[in-house]
Amino acid sequence: MAYDKNLDEQVFARAWQGDGSKLTVGVYSYNHGQKKVQISRELTGEEGKPSFAKLGRLTKEELQAVLPLLQEALTMMG
Repeated sequence: MAYDKNLDEQVFARAWQGDGSKLTVGVYSYNHGQKKVQISRELTGEEGKPSFAKLGRLTKEELQAVLPLLQEALTMMG
C-alpha cells in the first residue's frame, strides 16, 4: 500500500529555532494507528529558503532545546 498523505494525522508539533536551523518535534498517527514521534531539521539555505536535512547529530544546545519538546510529545502519546 502506498503512502497517502490524507491518512497521516499530526497530533502534536513544536519547533525550536536555532542559529541557522530549526528543529521540529512532532507526533503523528497514520491511518489512526500507533502514535509515533518524528524529529526533523530544517536549515536556512540561500536567500533564506528553508531546506530539510538529516537530523544526524545534535549539539548540546540543540539537545537541551529538544528534550522538553520530547517530554511534551510523550504526554501526547497517551
